[in-house]
Amino acid sequence: MIVAAWIAFCASRSLARGLLLTLEQLHFLRFWDRVTAAGTMGNCVCREDSDVEDGSAPHGQLRRVDHAAAEPTESRSSRPRDPVRPPRRGRGPHEPRRKKQNVDGLVLDTLAVIRTLVDNDQEPPYSMITLHEMAETDDGWLEVVQSLIRVIPLDDPLGPAVITLLLDECPLPTKDALQKLSDMLSLSAAVARQDAVIPAKHRNTTAVLGCLAEKLAGPASIGLLSPGTLEYLLESLSSEAHPTVMLFALIALEKFSQTSENKLTVSTSCISDRLAVLESWASHSDYLKRQVGFCSQWSLDNLFLKEGRQFTYEKVNLSNINAMLNSNDVSEYLKISPSGLEARCDASSFESVRCTFCVDSGVWYYEVTVVTSGVMQIGWATRDSKFLNHEGYGIGDDEFSCAYDGCRQLIWYNARSKPHSHPCWKEGDAIGFLLDLSKKQMIFYLNGHQLPPEKQVFSSTTSGFFAAASFMSYQQCEFNFGATPFRHPPPVKFSTFNDFASLASDEKIILPRHRRLALLKQVSIRDNCCTLCCDQMADTELRPCGHGGMCMECALQLETCPLCRQDIQSRVRLISHVS
Repeated sequence: MIVAAWIAFCASRSLARGLLLTLEQLHFLRFWDRVTAAGTMGNCVCREDSDVEDGSAPHGQLRRVDHAAAEPTESRSSRPRDPVRPPRRGRGPHEPRRKKQNVDGLVLDTLAVIRTLVDNDQEPPYSMITLHEMAETDDGWLEVVQSLIRVIPLDDPLGPAVITLLLDECPLPTKDALQKLSDMLSLSAAVARQDAVIPAKHRNTTAVLGCLAEKLAGPASIGLLSPGTLEYLLESLSSEAHPTVMLFALIALEKFSQTSENKLTVSTSCISDRLAVLESWASHSDYLKRQVGFCSQWSLDNLFLKEGRQFTYEKVNLSNINAMLNSNDVSEYLKISPSGLEARCDASSFESVRCTFCVDSGVWYYEVTVVTSGVMQIGWATRDSKFLNHEGYGIGDDEFSCAYDGCRQLIWYNARSKPHSHPCWKEGDAIGFLLDLSKKQMIFYLNGHQLPPEKQVFSSTTSGFFAAASFMSYQQCEFNFGATPFRHPPPVKFSTFNDFASLASDEKIILPRHRRLALLKQVSIRDNCCTLCCDQMADTELRPCGHGGMCMECALQLETCPLCRQDIQSRVRLISHVS
């Protein structure tokens, strides 16, 4: 009887372990599906052929290249495995948890994997699965965080993005884990000064703090911003610090300030005095310092207001600007300069923006100066283009847009990519974008060197084109729509947006966030207006869920219901609602 009971107990325990494992694997694979679906948000991956075993992978951020049509499944599955790398798969129900290999090696392996070309349907890489499993416990999570701080190299432009990628999808740390991390780091102003000669450590530390500040809310975020941590971040803004440490310290302070109590704490620390000095770097010839200046100016305008300081939009000269980035066409996460010509994303989502001017015929050209060399998809989009920032879809991810990706050396169209022959772009490069609607072609240039024309987008649309761009985390660039001379004008006759567009004085103003919110509070909204655009009448119902409250124009841009997340099969205009 005892033996039978013991056998039953062992069997039930094995079954429970198997069920638990299945749930863990489903959760991770669900995350991986979202990541690979957000391929455009992928981290920089220079084009090098690699074994299919080296998969890449957020809130979405990853590169995705679909070669499924070019290569049958049989050939992929028949490729020999790398004999050094164990097979990538989940734990079986009777297997112990994977041994904690060298965590540093797993982190660096993930950093390398991010740079490889993969198919959309590929499994998560072994290193990411292992790190994710380790992070399920407090001690494992702490090991992963310490390794990220210790080994991510300073000169890798994807370092901070990989930190965001790994931490963003790990389980939220417990209160005890956060306390242990604070004790381990033991941050203070003295620590920032002591190790100033090791900027990689500080860059990674500030990037980790920024990522955690973005994930956490309320008491957890307030507890993480201890007096010592605040001193550390403020000291990292000193003139003795490395510019990249300054940059990520400031971004961390911005993200901590998403919690109102933290914002008050940071604002009373005289941070605005430090930023007032750094904002002079906004037009610096050193592109790293330029990022620091851009973020300092944005923070002074939007977050850490300085008494007596004039807002940048009030003093910038826009008299010769007739076309700019449309600040009304973006989410709150994309930072746009008061000039309307420079944009930056520091969020973990894939943010997109279009120009204010649309063209239907003729030959048009604009240029972009690369400020950061990571993942951006820049090109042309139309009125029908759909930008799903949290799902990782931007320019080049539908049939109505086409984009140039100089980091991964790819051309994107309809969420598929093909390699191009240009080298990886770098800070200061000029990227040219020519649209010839008479010949139905697009031509991309890198410092004056052109690629063969792209024509596939014209099978879906032939008019209504905007200049447009999508940004992965920590990326920035500046647009020239013709207000200043182009660095590498193409050898053909073309028109510029600035020569033909026009904007009223009030349309050129990009208000700071708090002033825009104040204006929105004064807007009177009709009871029956669309809850999405607050402009048209809410006359449309989604099927099969039956939810409404939106206009047909907005409903056509949705693929899932914003209330229940059910797939939309059809949209019905309710005649009784039409006046």
